[in-house]
Amino acid sequence: MFWDKQVILSRNGILVILAVMIALAVIVLFGLDREEPAPVESGVTETSSLVALGRTVYASQCAACHGANLEGQPNWRERKPNGRMPAPPHDETGHTWHHDDATLFNLTKYGLSALVGRPVETDMPAYDGVLTDEQIRASLAYIKSRWPAQIQARQSEMSRRADAERG
Repeated sequence: MFWDKQVILSRNGILVILAVMIALAVIVLFGLDREEPAPVESGVTETSSLVALGRTVYASQCAACHGANLEGQPNWRERKPNGRMPAPPHDETGHTWHHDDATLFNLTKYGLSALVGRPVETDMPAYDGVLTDEQIRASLAYIKSRWPAQIQARQSEMSRRADAERG
Protein backbone atom coordinates (compact mmCIF):
# COMPACT_ATOMS: atom_id res chain seq x y z
CA MET A 1 0.00 0.00 0.00
CA PHE A 2 1.15 3.55 -0.73
CA TRP A 3 1.44 4.63 2.90
CA ASP A 4 3.45 1.52 3.80
CA LYS A 5 6.44 2.88 1.89
CA GLN A 6 8.88 4.92 3.90
CA VAL A 7 8.93 8.52 2.67
CA ILE A 8 11.55 10.97 3.79
CA LEU A 9 10.14 14.51 3.95
CA SER A 10 11.88 17.76 4.57
CA ARG A 11 10.86 19.74 7.62
CA ASN A 12 9.08 22.26 5.38
CA GLY A 13 7.27 19.45 3.59
CA ILE A 14 5.99 18.07 6.88
CA LEU A 15 4.83 21.55 7.91
CA VAL A 16 2.99 22.01 4.62
CA ILE A 17 1.28 18.63 4.97
CA LEU A 18 0.34 19.44 8.56
CA ALA A 19 -1.06 22.85 7.54
CA VAL A 20 -3.16 21.28 4.76
CA MET A 21 -4.48 18.60 7.13
CA ILE A 22 -5.46 21.24 9.70
CA ALA A 23 -7.12 23.36 7.02
CA LEU A 24 -9.10 20.37 5.74
CA ALA A 25 -10.17 19.53 9.30
CA VAL A 26 -11.41 23.12 9.78
CA ILE A 27 -13.30 22.92 6.50
CA VAL A 28 -14.95 19.65 7.51
CA LEU A 29 -15.89 21.06 10.92
CA PHE A 30 -17.20 24.41 9.73
CA GLY A 31 -18.03 23.70 6.10
CA LEU A 32 -17.53 26.00 3.15
CA ASP A 33 -19.87 28.90 2.52
CA ARG A 34 -20.42 27.56 -0.96
CA GLU A 35 -23.31 25.83 -2.59
CA GLU A 36 -23.07 22.08 -2.32
CA PRO A 37 -22.20 20.60 -5.69
CA ALA A 38 -24.19 17.77 -7.16
CA PRO A 39 -22.49 14.50 -6.26
CA VAL A 40 -19.88 13.11 -8.61
CA GLU A 41 -20.88 9.71 -9.91
CA SER A 42 -19.18 6.81 -8.19
CA GLY A 43 -18.44 3.53 -9.90
CA VAL A 44 -18.88 5.09 -13.33
CA THR A 45 -17.83 3.14 -16.38
CA GLU A 46 -15.70 4.21 -19.32
CA THR A 47 -18.85 4.30 -21.48
CA SER A 48 -20.69 6.79 -19.30
CA SER A 49 -21.50 10.06 -21.09
CA LEU A 50 -20.27 11.99 -18.06
CA VAL A 51 -16.94 10.16 -18.17
CA ALA A 52 -16.70 10.74 -21.92
CA LEU A 53 -17.14 14.49 -21.38
CA GLY A 54 -14.70 14.31 -18.49
CA ARG A 55 -12.06 12.65 -20.66
CA THR A 56 -12.27 15.58 -23.07
CA VAL A 57 -12.19 18.21 -20.30
CA TYR A 58 -9.30 16.45 -18.57
CA ALA A 59 -7.30 16.29 -21.81
CA SER A 60 -7.78 19.99 -22.52
CA GLN A 61 -7.56 21.45 -19.01
CA CYS A 62 -5.69 19.02 -16.72
CA ALA A 63 -3.39 16.66 -18.61
CA ALA A 64 -0.70 19.27 -19.33
CA CYS A 65 0.17 19.32 -15.61
CA HIS A 66 -1.35 16.15 -14.14
CA GLY A 67 -0.32 13.91 -17.06
CA ALA A 68 -2.23 12.26 -19.87
CA ASN A 69 -2.36 9.05 -17.78
CA LEU A 70 -3.05 10.89 -14.48
CA GLU A 71 0.58 10.24 -13.45
CA GLY A 72 1.35 13.75 -12.18
CA GLN A 73 4.64 15.57 -12.47
CA PRO A 74 7.96 13.96 -11.50
CA ASN A 75 8.98 14.33 -7.85
CA TRP A 76 5.50 15.62 -7.00
CA ARG A 77 6.20 15.51 -3.26
CA GLU A 78 9.22 17.83 -3.51
CA ARG A 79 9.03 21.60 -3.95
CA LYS A 80 10.12 23.10 -7.23
CA PRO A 81 12.78 25.85 -7.22
CA ASN A 82 10.00 28.48 -7.12
CA GLY A 83 8.69 26.96 -3.85
CA ARG A 84 5.52 25.56 -5.36
CA MET A 85 4.58 21.91 -5.37
CA PRO A 86 4.46 19.96 -8.65
CA ALA A 87 1.11 18.66 -9.85
CA PRO A 88 0.28 15.42 -8.02
CA PRO A 89 -0.95 12.31 -9.78
CA HIS A 90 -4.69 11.73 -9.94
CA ASP A 91 -4.31 7.97 -10.28
CA GLU A 92 -4.35 5.63 -7.29
CA THR A 93 -0.73 6.51 -6.39
CA GLY A 94 -1.67 10.10 -5.54
CA HIS A 95 -3.80 11.63 -2.82
CA THR A 96 -6.82 12.76 -4.86
CA TRP A 97 -8.86 9.75 -3.74
CA HIS A 98 -8.23 10.69 -0.10
CA HIS A 99 -10.67 13.61 -0.46
CA ASP A 100 -14.46 13.59 -0.60
CA ASP A 101 -16.37 14.73 -3.68
CA ALA A 102 -17.33 18.17 -2.33
CA THR A 103 -13.72 18.96 -1.42
CA LEU A 104 -12.50 17.90 -4.87
CA PHE A 105 -15.23 19.91 -6.57
CA ASN A 106 -14.59 23.06 -4.49
CA LEU A 107 -10.82 22.78 -4.88
CA THR A 108 -11.20 22.56 -8.65
CA LYS A 109 -13.79 25.30 -8.92
CA TYR A 110 -12.56 27.84 -6.35
CA GLY A 111 -8.88 26.94 -5.91
CA LEU A 112 -6.70 25.99 -2.97
CA SER A 113 -6.63 29.48 -1.46
CA ALA A 114 -10.42 29.52 -1.11
CA LEU A 115 -10.39 26.00 0.29
CA VAL A 116 -7.87 26.74 3.04
CA GLY A 117 -9.00 30.32 3.64
CA ARG A 118 -5.73 32.09 2.95
CA PRO A 119 -3.53 32.89 -0.06
CA VAL A 120 -1.52 29.90 -1.25
CA GLU A 121 1.18 30.01 -3.93
CA THR A 122 0.18 27.27 -6.35
CA ASP A 123 0.21 26.56 -10.05
CA MET A 124 -3.29 25.04 -9.80
CA PRO A 125 -5.78 27.56 -11.18
CA ALA A 126 -9.35 28.00 -10.00
CA TYR A 127 -11.77 26.97 -12.75
CA ASP A 128 -14.73 29.11 -11.66
CA GLY A 129 -15.86 30.89 -14.82
CA VAL A 130 -13.63 28.66 -16.98
CA LEU A 131 -15.45 25.33 -16.62
CA THR A 132 -19.10 24.75 -15.88
CA ASP A 133 -20.10 22.74 -12.82
CA GLU A 134 -21.01 19.88 -15.17
CA GLN A 135 -17.54 19.97 -16.76
CA ILE A 136 -15.91 19.91 -13.32
CA ARG A 137 -18.08 16.98 -12.21
CA ALA A 138 -17.30 15.24 -15.51
CA SER A 139 -13.54 15.65 -15.15
CA LEU A 140 -13.74 14.25 -11.62
CA ALA A 141 -15.90 11.35 -12.84
CA TYR A 142 -13.29 10.60 -15.50
CA ILE A 143 -10.48 10.63 -12.91
CA LYS A 144 -12.48 8.38 -10.59
CA SER A 145 -13.30 5.98 -13.44
CA ARG A 146 -9.59 5.27 -13.81
CA TRP A 147 -9.14 4.15 -10.19
CA PRO A 148 -9.27 0.48 -9.17
CA ALA A 149 -12.67 -0.60 -7.82
CA GLN A 150 -11.43 -0.79 -4.21
CA ILE A 151 -10.15 2.82 -4.36
CA GLN A 152 -13.43 3.98 -5.92
CA ALA A 153 -15.34 2.26 -3.11
CA ARG A 154 -13.19 3.81 -0.36
CA GLN A 155 -13.47 7.30 -1.83
CA SER A 156 -17.22 6.88 -2.38
CA GLU A 157 -17.70 5.84 1.26
CA MET A 158 -15.63 8.83 2.40
CA SER A 159 -17.86 11.12 0.32
CA ARG A 160 -21.01 9.52 1.73
CA ARG A 161 -19.80 10.08 5.31
CA ALA A 162 -18.77 13.68 4.58
CA ASP A 163 -22.18 14.39 3.03
CA ALA A 164 -23.92 12.90 6.08
CA GLU A 165 -21.84 15.06 8.43
CA ARG A 166 -22.72 18.20 6.46
CA GLY A 167 -26.38 17.30 6.88
